[in-house]
Amino acid sequence: MESLWHNFPALQADPALISILASAQVIDLPAHAQVFMPGSLCQNYLLVVQGSVRVQLLTENGREVVLYHVRDGDSCVLTTSCLLGATRYPAGGITETEVTAITLPAADFNRALAQSETFRRFVFGNLGRRLAEIIARMEQVAFAPVDGRLAMALLNLAHDDTRLTLTHQELAVELGSAREVVSRHLKRFEDHGWVRLGRASIEVLDRAALQNLARAD
Repeated sequence: MESLWHNFPALQADPALISILASAQVIDLPAHAQVFMPGSLCQNYLLVVQGSVRVQLLTENGREVVLYHVRDGDSCVLTTSCLLGATRYPAGGITETEVTAITLPAADFNRALAQSETFRRFVFGNLGRRLAEIIARMEQVAFAPVDGRLAMALLNLAHDDTRLTLTHQELAVELGSAREVVSRHLKRFEDHGWVRLGRASIEVLDRAALQNLARAD
């Protein structure tokens, strides 16, 4: 446990937190596991040590929209807001990879908030940053052209690799769009020689062209 807390050095700096954080537990989850679901109670503060959790919303017409990802060293903004407001989860969280996380019971989360200025700064700093990211993402979904957002998503998901293993439907969920729309734009990208499409895979061939399109939009 002590080695895992090194992913969160700000919390290690406050001796007042030591006894409270002793109640935290480490959990290991496989890929594609449900971390929380809409309507469920929030009982633990969640800090991801390693891996990625996708937080997504299911709209009334059945479309899935990704709100954000929780990755190494991140906390979950929905979990934080539900703990602070004593409300149920409005969206679901699913592991994208194998995940190692630290969970702190709600009672100890509230005690840490009351007793530690360091913990308060950490919690509300993360909350403010992630809320700003969600607002920016919703603005993109509402106003930015799909082709530019698709180009940016391919670059972000690929990182330093050239081949992505994901379906057109998974990309559509990431963008908050329809699979048919994403497939049409991907085919256009392929016609331009920017990507190569395979079965549940996309190979990035021209990063510069995708970067130019993303910047233009």
